[in-house]
Amino acid sequence: MARKNEGVLDLLVLMPWWVSVIISGLVYVGLKYVAPSFTVDNMFLQPMLKALPNIALLVAVVLLVPAPISAFNAWRKSKLLDEQKGIQTIRDLSWREFEELVGEAYRRQDYMVTENQTGGADGGIDLRLKKDGLTHLVQCKNWRNIKVGVKVVREMYGVMMAEKASSAIIIISGIFTQEAKNFAIGKPIDLVDGAQLEQLISSVQSSTGRIVPIIRTDNHKCPKCGSQLIVRSTRKGANGNQFFGCSTFPKCRYTESLGV
Repeated sequence: MARKNEGVLDLLVLMPWWVSVIISGLVYVGLKYVAPSFTVDNMFLQPMLKALPNIALLVAVVLLVPAPISAFNAWRKSKLLDEQKGIQTIRDLSWREFEELVGEAYRRQDYMVTENQTGGADGGIDLRLKKDGLTHLVQCKNWRNIKVGVKVVREMYGVMMAEKASSAIIIISGIFTQEAKNFAIGKPIDLVDGAQLEQLISSVQSSTGRIVPIIRTDNHKCPKCGSQLIVRSTRKGANGNQFFGCSTFPKCRYTESLGV
């Protein structure tokens, strides 16, 4: 969502770094070569068109300024995700870092992610995800030791319906009440609690420093969807806390202990 009084440079900072490079190049060519070729009858406008080549380089350089900032932010968010060790480090994040962490996790699943940069309320929407022509609304709550109740879920459902989005996702670092879970049944609402978030982050982290998922050797299948079970790690403790999880995660979130 665009902020009030948000300018072009602010928007470019939120986009991938190469967008600034492309726009800068196009504007330079347009001002330097295209604009002066136009002929108009207005005696004031024609001299202005002829003068545009003189400022083409300056404008192009200004439009390049967001590129390194965007690249740095992308690196910072990627580093933030890969540094997570488990649910406790996630809970220690600020609310902004928590949203950035979730956004980066979905980017690594090939979603186009738009973050709410207002620093305040946006109708309960913290992230907007787009993939395959569908829009999904995400609300993030890094509440420590607090159960998230049905009120939050009900309100997010109302926002989703008003926005005509395909689904809503509520991601928290704690747990949902049973009433909240019951309300979400049969609705396009995905409730992701702390344990599931931990699995999501682990599943998209880079292979460096992370236990690579291992396929279960006895060919045991997921009882929910029939896909292969693999060994995952929540990265708790020195060696990580391993468990069997569905290979289609996060589509299917079935898990079972290694002792099963």
